[in-house]
Amino acid sequence: MVTSPGRPRAARRALLLVSLGAAAAAGALALVVAVLVGYHFATHGRTPPIRDSAGREVPGSAASLERVALGGVPQSILIRGRSPRNPVVLFLHGGPGLPAVCLSHAWQRTLEDDFVVVQWDRRGVGKSYFGDIPSRYLTVRRLLDDTYELVNFLRGRFGQDRLILVGHSWGTYLGMLAVRERPEMFRAYVGVGQLSGSGRGDTALQRARLEFVRREAARRGEAEAERELGRQGGEAVSEWVVRFGGELRGAGSWWPLARVMLASPECTLADVYGAVKGAELYRRSLVYDVPSDTLDVDVTRVEVPVYFVAGRQDYVVPSELAERYFSVLRAPRKAWFWFEGSAHYAFLEEPVRFAQVMRQVAAETAPGQAR
Repeated sequence: MVTSPGRPRAARRALLLVSLGAAAAAGALALVVAVLVGYHFATHGRTPPIRDSAGREVPGSAASLERVALGGVPQSILIRGRSPRNPVVLFLHGGPGLPAVCLSHAWQRTLEDDFVVVQWDRRGVGKSYFGDIPSRYLTVRRLLDDTYELVNFLRGRFGQDRLILVGHSWGTYLGMLAVRERPEMFRAYVGVGQLSGSGRGDTALQRARLEFVRREAARRGEAEAERELGRQGGEAVSEWVVRFGGELRGAGSWWPLARVMLASPECTLADVYGAVKGAELYRRSLVYDVPSDTLDVDVTRVEVPVYFVAGRQDYVVPSELAERYFSVLRAPRKAWFWFEGSAHYAFLEEPVRFAQVMRQVAAETAPGQAR
């Protein structure tokens, strides 16, 4: 067979056209990505004003995203509230390296009507991430001292002697240590997903989580879970707790939380990156230097009213352990709240009910109320 000399040239031209088309498509895609990233940075990283039902900015309201130096380290705080005269609530996020500023827009707007809500990304986390921190700057004692410094800053700014402290997950460990050491700073403590152990390597917690995963795997006929438990141990337990809805009820992945973070007006893509890197940093570097740090053994009496909020489906921090801790904890006033429709993020999963609980806390611990 004789090959026409025009065929190779035609094939080359076709290949060239395909290559040019692919390059143009890649360039267009890169441009679209660049525009989207640029738009995200241009429209995020600030907090919107608080507005009334007519869309007007509420005079005198607090809506600020700030950097404050705590222990000499710049750290980000978000302050929002309809009136600066309302009770101040300081939120201690979990993790210990999982920030809350980027989640706040999805749940706390109702709370802002009756409180000044302060979210704080601790040193090295989220909006406060700035690269690896030497271990001497990442200790429980320093985090406690940062907490007290921030509380004093807020007390002075809003003219309030005592704040309401809310801890979530690992933040409940830090919070209970804080109210034990400095009760004069706080009018109440609220623990959501309350820890009962040492904040690290809690064998009772790990055992309860493992039992949950095995029970759910058997109920659902999920043989893969048992195989991964044998191969990966604790890492697989954490993954399957999430997949079985023990973190967010009805969710089988971390994507719902990631989606909330990406939609946050206060956070940029860099802050989301800081959330991921900060979580890794804390897992690797946090030093536990507080001598008496097992809550159900060493922190069984505090001089501040205590309120525990527990998600019925929470198996990140199984609520059965918090129940046992609650039974031995002594405080001037204490109350327990089950959130039937929640797992680990009760305030995010049932925000209206959480706001109701917080209003009850404020009413029962108002200045002049007997403890």
